[in-house]
Amino acid sequence: MRSLFSFPNPVNEKAARVVAGVVLVGVIVTLATGWYWLLIPIAYGFWARVLTGPTLSPLGWIAQNLIAPRLGDRKPVPGPPKRFAQAMGAVMSTTALILAFAASHTAADVVLVLFLPAAGLESIVGYCVGCKLFGALMRLGVVPESVCAECADIRPRLVSTG
Repeated sequence: MRSLFSFPNPVNEKAARVVAGVVLVGVIVTLATGWYWLLIPIAYGFWARVLTGPTLSPLGWIAQNLIAPRLGDRKPVPGPPKRFAQAMGAVMSTTALILAFAASHTAADVVLVLFLPAAGLESIVGYCVGCKLFGALMRLGVVPESVCAECADIRPRLVSTG
């Protein structure tokens, strides 16, 4: 059971970018069409990825096992910041879902618009807003360094890319 509720570390950044791209498209379609029912699979996917990584997320599984391997060499990045970013997406998509069906489509749209830069930056240029926030929380001492030792010391990544 413990292996079911785990998150990969490291994460293949290419798979994360594929997931973000599909989320971006889903949010754009929701905003353009008013098909708020699409928030159900979007929110489910985020919660599944937070709790089990790609195991119970069909999108995560397909991205990791079918699409990312075809995009060339694996690009490993630390898992804890990506999990934090997925948790942010879970909270935001669930909030949009509740707002859409219990309050106001306009309020849901405001939350969905916040996905556009986050999912767009991740999918198109590999800039993870949630990961940057995670790093800031580590620097502030809110997230202990023990959660992600790789995040605290970026020197190995600087050497490997330089």
